[in-house]
Amino acid sequence: MSTLTVSLVQYDIAWLSPEQNFSIIDQLIAAPTGCDLLLLPETFATGFALQQATAEQAALALSFMQQLAARLQCVVAGSVLVPNGDKKANRFYWVWPDGSQQAYDKRHLFCLGNEGQYVTQGSERKIFEINGFKLLPQVCYDLRFPVFQRSKNDYDVMVNVANWPSARRFAWDTLLRARAIENQCFVLATNRIGPDGNGIAHNGGTIALDYLGQTIEQVNDDQMGVVTVTLDKSQLAKYKSQFPAHLDADGFEITL
Repeated sequence: MSTLTVSLVQYDIAWLSPEQNFSIIDQLIAAPTGCDLLLLPETFATGFALQQATAEQAALALSFMQQLAARLQCVVAGSVLVPNGDKKANRFYWVWPDGSQQAYDKRHLFCLGNEGQYVTQGSERKIFEINGFKLLPQVCYDLRFPVFQRSKNDYDVMVNVANWPSARRFAWDTLLRARAIENQCFVLATNRIGPDGNGIAHNGGTIALDYLGQTIEQVNDDQMGVVTVTLDKSQLAKYKSQFPAHLDADGFEITL
């Protein structure tokens, strides 16, 4: 069975300052981690600047991801606010070392933050594959909607990249563990720290969980850092064969 090595990055995103954020990321991963996949937070280049983020900044962010993927020889993933019609898309980019990319647009838009006023709603549920693992990409607020994330035994790892406020941190911690347990999957989640340009505080919660909802590794709260974990698909397969709860799940269809 295959393994997947993933590095998760947590830092204080500088508001509308892509070059500063790129420098922070470069410093945090100055030494190669040997990972297959590097995960950056939601809107890693600008912060959650729905109105102010520009097309130029989006292009810079994607170019940086391509350069980083080539340098580290791994997939680099994170979300970017990109032009989409007369609004933007909160786009989760999955960038391969050769510069090619796949993408998932955030489905659930945060009404409390007026995200839908500036961002178009994603219309597809995506599964990405690497090293024999199937991954479900999710962005921040998606976490609150378990039907959309419900596994039909079609993925092994759920990934969530976020700007999740510290005021709702208990929900973040609880829902991540619930998603791992109910879907019998690994969960990888990366979040920012520090206040954003709107004065919203964030304290982290970047974590890797196993299929029992138990912590594999995490970054300390309120600290910038990187953790690297290796997932073993054979362990997941063994657990699911011994406790095949997925066989008793209700059938359903997701309508988008």
